[in-house]
Amino acid sequence: MQTLDKGPVPKPGVMDIEAYQPGKSHAPEGVELHKLSSNETPLGASPKARAAVAAAAETLELYPDGQSTALRNAIAAAHGLNARNILVGNGSDELLGLLAQAYLSPGDEAIHTEHGFLVYDIYIRAAGASPVVAKERDERADVDAILACLSERTKIVFLANPNNPTGTYLPFDEVRRLHAGLPAHVLLVLDAAYAEYVRRNDYEAGVELVSQSANVVMTRTFSKIHGLAALRIGWMYAPKTILDPLNRIRGPFNVNAAAIAAGTAAIADRGHVEAAVSHNAKWLERLTEDFARLGLRVTPSVGNFLLVHFPDEAGRTAADADAFLTQRGFILRRVTGYGFPNALRMTVGSEKANLGVVAALEDFLRT
Repeated sequence: MQTLDKGPVPKPGVMDIEAYQPGKSHAPEGVELHKLSSNETPLGASPKARAAVAAAAETLELYPDGQSTALRNAIAAAHGLNARNILVGNGSDELLGLLAQAYLSPGDEAIHTEHGFLVYDIYIRAAGASPVVAKERDERADVDAILACLSERTKIVFLANPNNPTGTYLPFDEVRRLHAGLPAHVLLVLDAAYAEYVRRNDYEAGVELVSQSANVVMTRTFSKIHGLAALRIGWMYAPKTILDPLNRIRGPFNVNAAAIAAGTAAIADRGHVEAAVSHNAKWLERLTEDFARLGLRVTPSVGNFLLVHFPDEAGRTAADADAFLTQRGFILRRVTGYGFPNALRMTVGSEKANLGVVAALEDFLRT
């Protein structure tokens, strides 16, 4: 009897990767859904971006501009940058993956912080390198801990600033201190996906440091404040010496035409962005106060989400709260995979959603 071949086998390490699990997005049938698990903006996309997508639908038979020229120029104009130092990708996730693919080899190491974005670990391992985890202090990145993790094998340091899911950030003098402690051949990746929401005088997303350095890049996204998560648009500001290898290995049409058109329109709509910032600032403060009033600890956040910690007692855990909220249509994010088994991350949502979660948690904590 013929024995069937088991077929191709992936390279070593791939099957050791824990697949990324996105936040759930479903409520019980018949219950109004309030999805607060993925840090999406409650204001939606700019009307100008939606109109641009509709216009792009008229020429779906044509390949997009492989250089995303209009979008790169729009980003450059909005931020006062040189378009030649900008690379656009299929979400900032793609750009992070390209960096790992281009700069990590088997035997190399890359550092990320204890509660950093789970995708870092995935891309490091996919490149055949080893992730090294730097402990955080008070749920915030610790520069000294990161520097202590350096070895002769270190090639990349990934730093989410602000961080997800904690919402904490490093002041820019600390980011500069981190950079000063890195060897010239180590790449510092500043992941600033939530930068637009930060309103702190000591914060800077990374533009200045990139402009002054040969080993620093900054990544950003259109998925959060611009409300274009469905189109998957990210961008990177980097020295041309770093962009050159990435342009050699990226897909030739890695950003689709609808995304280019929508992103170009969205980044120019300052009024829409300012409305999103204002809404978030109001509710971030109010929700923090409301949860504290209920006796729940909240990690101080500068993003568009809150990390809410629950008592470690039967009937009051994060898992219990998640089940209770889900039955009422409020979908928050379990963050066990990030090292917080007894916390939920809540996106700042609409007024109705925000008030509904507070009221539901009042009921939950009384039962």
